[in-house]
Amino acid sequence: MPDVVAWSSMISGLAGCGQLEDARRLFDKMPSKDLISWNVMITGYCKQGQMGSARDLFNRVPSRDTVSWNAMISGYVRSGNPTRAMELFDEMLQEGQRPDEVTVLCLISACADSGSIDVGCRIHFALRAASAAGSSPSVVLGNALIDMYAKCGSIEGAIGVFQEMRETDVSTWNSIIGGLALHGDAKKAVKLFEKMRRIVGVRPDGITFMSVLVACSHSGMVDEGRAYFSLMRDGYGMKPNVKHYGCMVDMLGRAGRLKEAFRLAEEMSSSYPLEPNAVVWRALLGACRIHGNLEMGELVNSKLLCMASDASVSGNYVLLSNIYASTGDWDSVEKMRALMDDTGVMKEAGCALFVKEDGGGKANKTELLRRIS
Repeated sequence: MPDVVAWSSMISGLAGCGQLEDARRLFDKMPSKDLISWNVMITGYCKQGQMGSARDLFNRVPSRDTVSWNAMISGYVRSGNPTRAMELFDEMLQEGQRPDEVTVLCLISACADSGSIDVGCRIHFALRAASAAGSSPSVVLGNALIDMYAKCGSIEGAIGVFQEMRETDVSTWNSIIGGLALHGDAKKAVKLFEKMRRIVGVRPDGITFMSVLVACSHSGMVDEGRAYFSLMRDGYGMKPNVKHYGCMVDMLGRAGRLKEAFRLAEEMSSSYPLEPNAVVWRALLGACRIHGNLEMGELVNSKLLCMASDASVSGNYVLLSNIYASTGDWDSVEKMRALMDDTGVMKEAGCALFVKEDGGGKANKTELLRRIS
């Protein structure tokens, strides 16, 4: 037995360091393999995204336990194959293996990523049936369910889980506030945020404020957004990051407060060790197009051209060209197109789908045509 433990420890050490080839060679030479060594190798392959190798070993395990199943299910979720993860869960149940909280969390994550709300509801129902009467989901499970329902488009389901929870943490509040913001219910998001602030022991973090700012931005609540941005800095002593600033610039730009948005973007580098990135400036350039502000558009575009180094620069030219067009300045539109040609900037390819039909009117082939203009 000590020999088996020693072998397993060496394999675990190698796999933990990412040396899977060495770990596999040692595993293959192991005279008597225990379940720990099998699970170590399966988990190692899953963490590296080598699901084919992991499944090969999984199929050969003499007897699997919950760790074996969880490793595979979480591996499929991480590798972007939630459907396969849920199929494996069905196999797990068919073999009479009892899932634990890790299994359920992996599956809920898979449902959230794939939008499989039906499966998610089934899992939620099973959790309710298995729990004691009157009990509520744990904080971790509750947070995962809220996130799943919100991402799958059921904000009512997310609110239902939130109301069932007896214990919450900052992630719980972030999930429900973010979900409400995502679904455009800014007033409820702000109301819950204010309720969160009154709870002892739960302190908003950067993610909370990001969700509130998104809610204010998408609903045109500019004054409220500005107040929360100030509260974040002055009331809680937090330094906004690029995403917070970007959200504020986007919010002010949508409302037509372009000069204020521009000042805030420049404030990033003067007040904090931050620099407005291309996403921030492009959001403002888009607002200039919407509001037809040519002067500001040219100024913002000059900022973008100083930092652009990839194909995305074409979008900046197009946005500025659209601003010229909206003001009827067709000479500048032509000059912008000529400038793109002279500097070698190519507009990104547009895509169009055409379905060819056979003689009976049935679609028998789909072609993807790309046009570069």
